[in-house]
Order: sequence, then C-alpha cells, then structure tokens
Amino acid sequence: MQSGRARAGALLILSLIAVGFGAWRLLGGRGADAQAPVAKAPVTVTLTAAERRDVPIWRNGLGNVQAFQTVTVRSRVDGQLQRIAFTEGQDVRQGDFLAQIDPRSFQAALDQAVAQKARDEAQLANARLDLQRYQTLSRSEGASKQQLDTQRAQVAQFEATVQADAANIDSARTQLDHTRITAPISGRLGVRLVDAGNIVHASDTTGLVVIAQIHPIALFLTLPQDDLTTVLRRQREAMGRRPGAGSPAAPPSAPSPAPGLPPDEPSEPPDGGLPVQALAQDGQLLAEGRLLLADNRIDPASGTIQLKAAFPNPDDALWPGQLVGARLLLETRRDAVTVPAAAVQRGRDGPFTYVLQPDQTVALRQLRLGPVTDGMAVIEAGVAAGEQVVTDGFYRLRPGARVASAAPQPAGPGT
Repeated sequence: MQSGRARAGALLILSLIAVGFGAWRLLGGRGADAQAPVAKAPVTVTLTAAERRDVPIWRNGLGNVQAFQTVTVRSRVDGQLQRIAFTEGQDVRQGDFLAQIDPRSFQAALDQAVAQKARDEAQLANARLDLQRYQTLSRSEGASKQQLDTQRAQVAQFEATVQADAANIDSARTQLDHTRITAPISGRLGVRLVDAGNIVHASDTTGLVVIAQIHPIALFLTLPQDDLTTVLRRQREAMGRRPGAGSPAAPPSAPSPAPGLPPDEPSEPPDGGLPVQALAQDGQLLAEGRLLLADNRIDPASGTIQLKAAFPNPDDALWPGQLVGARLLLETRRDAVTVPAAAVQRGRDGPFTYVLQPDQTVALRQLRLGPVTDGMAVIEAGVAAGEQVVTDGFYRLRPGARVASAAPQPAGPGT
C-alpha cells in the first residue's frame, strides 16, 4: 500500500512540473511577441504659423474714473434761499445763474453805505471851503497858523472817511452780488441738496449742488513702480512729437463742443501724451484718451505709481466713480515676429517651443522672448516668420516626435 501511494505522489509532482513548464513556455512566447517592434502613432497637435505684424505694447491696470473738475456750489452769505433756477442733471456753463438768496437786507446795507458816503462827502466839501477861508485869513493874519493846520487835518480826516465809505460800498455791493449764485465752472449738475425757502449760511458744508466736469473726464490708472522710468521716457517722446514742439506755441484754437454740450465747455483733452484706453469688465473698449501726467510720488505701501489721463467722453461712456480696466500704450513694435502665447513653454533652460520640420517631426527651439501682450508673444530669436509652431498637444511631444494634423492653418490678419 505504501509503495502505491509513493508512486501516485511522484506522478502528481511530475504532472505539476510539466504543467508549470508548459505555462512558462506559453507566457515566455507571448512576452517575446510583445517585445516585437511596433510603429508609434503620430501625435495629434495644433499648429500655427509665426507671423510678422505690428505689435502694440500695453501696460494694464485698474482705472478709477473721476470728474476732471468738481465744485460744490455754496452760498457765500447768510439768508433765505429765495429761488432755485436750475434743474438736476442739467449741463451748465460758467457764469450761468443757479439760485437767488433774499437780497433785501443786503440792498438796504448797500443803500445805507451809499447814504453815509454822501453825508461824509458833504462834510468834506464844507471842510474844504473852511480851509480856503482860513488860508485867505491867514494871509492878513486874521487866522492863526494853528487854526489853519487844524482845518487841514479836518479835511484830511473827512477825505479818509469818504475813502472808507467807498470801501464799505464795495463790500456791501459784493455781499449783494453774492446773493445771486452762479456756476463757477462748466459741467453737469448733480442732485439738488437744498430746497428753496431754507435758510442757508456761508459756513454750511453741504452746499446747494455739485458741479462735475465730465467733458473731458479724468481717469486715474495705477501701475507698478518698475514701469515708471519707461512711462516717463515714452511720455516725453510722445509730447516731443506734438506739432510745433520745441518752437513757440501757436494760440490754441477753441475746441469744437461735443453734441449737447455748452459751447464753452472743453470737449478735448490736451494734445500729446501716450494713448490710454478704458475697458469694460468684458474687455470691450469704452473710450480712448491721452496720458496727462504721472504723480509726483510713489505709494510706498503698495509700490505703485498713479497716472492721470484725460478722455473727451463725448458720449458719456465714462462716469465719475466708475471702475474700469485701463491700459497704457507704451510703444508699437513694427514688423515683429509673433506666435500665439500658447506656443511658448517654460523649461529648465528658459522659454521654448516645438517647430514643425519638413519630415513632419518637431524640433525643440529655445526662444529669446520679447513682450507678451494680448495673447501674442514677440519672438526676438528662435523662430522665423512662416515657420509652424505647436500651440496645443505638448503633453506627448518629445524632440523628433512625428505629428499629425500638421497642415498649415490659414494666416491671420496682419500677415
């Protein structure tokens, strides 16, 4: 019995060995087949041709729109607001009548000052006649020298009194004129702050109404302090290119008013200066203007510089208090080689891109980049105009990889 069991165990072991050997041969054969060379499929990419074009170089920032000038109209005298002569939201010109303070008490003060002067002038005339008499008597020793000197002093006193009366009249007339309130600047009126019938005072801080000049309108743009040197240099160049720069300035001509504006309200910002654009949140162009100046100090807390630009704003596209995107045109690169910014990759050795070769493979090119603006990168070295660069599909690319869909795309505008 024991020998039979031993024989059966030996047979079982031999069977397991045979099965294992067969499995090893089978798997080994499949592994050999898997290692057989297989042709790699081309990598699907998107290609775009490098182009020559004029590239504007912008500096972008956040813009805050403010009125070019703002004045709170206040009463300069105390009294009852008798009349309101303006409509809220109305465009006014400098000197337009706005409101009337009750003038009766001021007219009475003026009349009193005039009467006082008339009385003092009569006394002055009489004193001068007396002086003439004393002078005649003094020749015949009918009057002493002391009486003559006293009369001369009295004449001088009355002359000074009349001069003081004239000053009082001017003051009273000025106070009376202040009861008639006019627009100190041209612009657009805001909400009425005081109604007719109220008592107003010269010390009131609220005022009657606010006038804001919005033609032109101002925009304040904040940029990093590192841009200041370039901005100042470009601004000087832009101002130097103005007609007549460096020679005596010709008398300025009156600007043409924008539709619906008073004739004497300026509708154009000063000439010269770098172009500035105001943009809506979706990037849509709202208005175009010119840079006026850079502030005379850098904000040490934020390391930024504030710039002021002026916009004609004839269609009221900009409004005081509005926050907009703003960008400043520093220069325009003429006939520069450009590729989409998406074609530029960053590596250990700097920026690079993949360029299509005649054999439908790609080569890695190191780039010397210029400015990148509006989705386009200026290439100073590394790619020539007309060469095809990869703009999508980088993750499977290696130098020498074969690519598909490599037909040149239609050239965009500016080629």
